[in-house]
Amino acid sequence: MSQIFLGLASNGENQYLDLSRANRHGLIAGATGTGKTVSLQGLAESFSANGVPVFVADVKGDLSGIAMPGSPTFKHADKLEGRARELGMDDYAYSDNPVVFWDLYGEQGHPIRTTVSEMGPLLLSRLLDLNDTQEGVLQIVFKAADEGVMNGGKPLLILDFEDLQAVLAWASDNAKELSGKYGNVSRQSVGAIQRQLLSFESQGADLFFGEPALEIDDFLKLDEQGRGIVNVLAADKLMRSPKLYATFLLWLLAELFESLPEVGDPEKPTLVFFFDEAHLLFDDAPKALEDKIEQVVRLIRSKGVGVFFVTQNPIDIPEEVAGQLGNRVQYALRAFTPRDQRAIKAAAETFRINPDLDVEAAITELKVGEALVSTLDEDGAPTVVQRTLIKPPRSRLGPVTAKERAIIQSVSPHDGKYDERIDRESAEEVLAAKAADAAATAEEVAEQGEEEVRKRSRKTKSVWDMFGKAKDRAVAAAAGSAASVAAAAVLGKKSRANPMKTAATSGLGSIATDLAGPVAGRFVRNLIGGLMR
Repeated sequence: MSQIFLGLASNGENQYLDLSRANRHGLIAGATGTGKTVSLQGLAESFSANGVPVFVADVKGDLSGIAMPGSPTFKHADKLEGRARELGMDDYAYSDNPVVFWDLYGEQGHPIRTTVSEMGPLLLSRLLDLNDTQEGVLQIVFKAADEGVMNGGKPLLILDFEDLQAVLAWASDNAKELSGKYGNVSRQSVGAIQRQLLSFESQGADLFFGEPALEIDDFLKLDEQGRGIVNVLAADKLMRSPKLYATFLLWLLAELFESLPEVGDPEKPTLVFFFDEAHLLFDDAPKALEDKIEQVVRLIRSKGVGVFFVTQNPIDIPEEVAGQLGNRVQYALRAFTPRDQRAIKAAAETFRINPDLDVEAAITELKVGEALVSTLDEDGAPTVVQRTLIKPPRSRLGPVTAKERAIIQSVSPHDGKYDERIDRESAEEVLAAKAADAAATAEEVAEQGEEEVRKRSRKTKSVWDMFGKAKDRAVAAAAGSAASVAAAAVLGKKSRANPMKTAATSGLGSIATDLAGPVAGRFVRNLIGGLMR
């Protein structure tokens, strides 16, 4: 049975987290400055060492140090080494971890993108803070695009904010037609959605939408030594838009749930996902969204994914979700307000009773680096809560430098795969072309008469025209990727990514999308990607 060492309990017993129970999720809670981040870092190191990939959001900028080994010259090195001796960690030594940096803005790591269509109207409504009426209108716009109402029966790809603005503009101009087919669509509601989009674009949220879209499998990699890659999301800037941060992480959970196969209860997780500042996910969340979160958390364990929520106050997590969190590390809480007192009482009641420990009193007395720990044993039952000294991490406590980050990125297995944005033909271009065709045709009718214009060939593309354009894009993508391979060889860059495979998959997916719509495009990309592995 594989286990992760957590620390030493006050009764002299070592405390462990059973790897086979890590997909039963967990909670790390406690007041600011009590040791939550250090605990998270130590857990991430241990999961990685056991061949489990990790995803973690770096909300303060200090978790990036997990990529570098600690140092005896660190100002608190004596405390770390002293704690290791106190816990009997005879093999304690500073070490690094395999890390890939990600960043929605593309500044401190590989950009992460998805398409507007993949985000969907429910999460997008949450992101844009739409009311029920506006959300209903947005769902109608998505449905109309999918059913080809805007494009002569052919589905429209909504990839980025420009595409979304284009289909909203079309909906505003054709509100009467949409209302007759789907229900009331008012121009006022469409206008409100457009204004919210403009507001979010000014915050840089539009950078998240587009292509190449993230491939979930890239979060599930191991290094040459069999260690799980630690995927660190630079979230310090992202935290200025807390709703975007929370919506992004919820989308990522949903993508993992939809993409990964069922594995039941594996010997160790497929991925461990740390959700820092978890209260942001539930702030002002409508009941429908809370139900969706609870469902994903409950079911995603069968995909081998363990989710650990990290938050200051345990009552920030709704009861329906908290009930799914079997592994708990509770740091100190302060009883300054009635709400704090309720949180302490609630936290104490969630643990399996230890007759030798006054849990409610202990929560207020815990020192920095000390926590109440209860995990699931091999039978799935919670262990008796114990007051525990938490182990020190082996990697650096503190951020990497800009130079260190650049070096780490240069040897990333995804170097060159996501860095350049792709803008292929989608809703904006199609609707703009149709509008231009309509204007040109109207001008011809005015000059030549309707009867004469009807004799000429159609301006809209035939299926073979679309095939030709898509084929050209595929060839161009492959040529560009060949150049990338050659340039990487000349510059001496190390990368395990396969740009030619990515280009071929993208190009063939582009052909299928042009011919049969977005669903076929995704199917072909997945099929070709599988064949080329």
